[in-house]
Amino acid sequence: MNERLPPLTALRAFDAAARHMSFQRAAAELNVTPAALSFQIKSLEEHFGAPLFNRLNRAVELTEAGRVLASGTSEGFAALTAAWRGARRSVETDVLTVTAGPAFTAKWLAPRMYDFAQDHPDIELRFTAGLRIMDLTKDEVDVAIRFGYGPDDGLFSQPLEPEWLAPVMLPELAKRVTTPQDLLNAQLIHNSSDDFLNPRCDWPAWFKAVGIDEVPRISSSFSQPDHALDAALSGAGVVLGRRAFVIKYLADGRLVAPFKIALGTAAKFRFLCRPGQEVRPEIAAFRDWILAEMAKTASCATDMTVVPVEVLS
Repeated sequence: MNERLPPLTALRAFDAAARHMSFQRAAAELNVTPAALSFQIKSLEEHFGAPLFNRLNRAVELTEAGRVLASGTSEGFAALTAAWRGARRSVETDVLTVTAGPAFTAKWLAPRMYDFAQDHPDIELRFTAGLRIMDLTKDEVDVAIRFGYGPDDGLFSQPLEPEWLAPVMLPELAKRVTTPQDLLNAQLIHNSSDDFLNPRCDWPAWFKAVGIDEVPRISSSFSQPDHALDAALSGAGVVLGRRAFVIKYLADGRLVAPFKIALGTAAKFRFLCRPGQEVRPEIAAFRDWILAEMAKTASCATDMTVVPVEVLS
């Protein structure tokens, strides 16, 4: 058998056919005719010296040698793609691509973007808002802002501000809700995206923290924290808001937290990038800006008593 590597075009044709188990679908992916793809695979088999596919009546299947090769080509093309993207990012020094959750993007990043743009007009920020955990070594992303417990193996990771949850509401509503007991009769808004926190940081836990054992009644529930917060901003009730999302509204007075008891969680927002990339000027500037922005509103929470939720379990 020939030890010399075959042409890359033949390997790409084989990789597509092995993934689709169809010459026709593979040809469509590569934008070639089925006949051209079949020719590439035939030439690869001649180069290899043995069949890589069994041609059935209306289908194909990999031979044992084909299965071994398919695993290697899949990993090889993934590594090539990652290397290409990494090299491209290294020369796009004026572009910074950031991934964060939809709520953090909408409620924390977006309202502050004007200030960053004013300070750094030479950096173009591109945001990818989503809940999928993107791979910083493979996806076209430079920085990730994630909330949770980690781990962040293989990445530069810097914890951001400690996170807590406290009841927040409109100032007009706070005039009628003057004690924690009053909250039992208020419209309580639940954010189910925090249900993964362990121990739970929810309304029953908060009432337990203030010494009330009654089970609260939830009036509405949302799957995203920004939607739950928007409901509170519209006057629909009281939300157990996370620090990162409510602090700006507490600072400008649109929301108030009349009861200075908050639930503390070990989950944190973290600033993540590939190791060594934290000193890249664009990434360092973005990280320093985030830390400075968080410091601006830190004084709004100095009177908050944070009860670690672990002590309530």
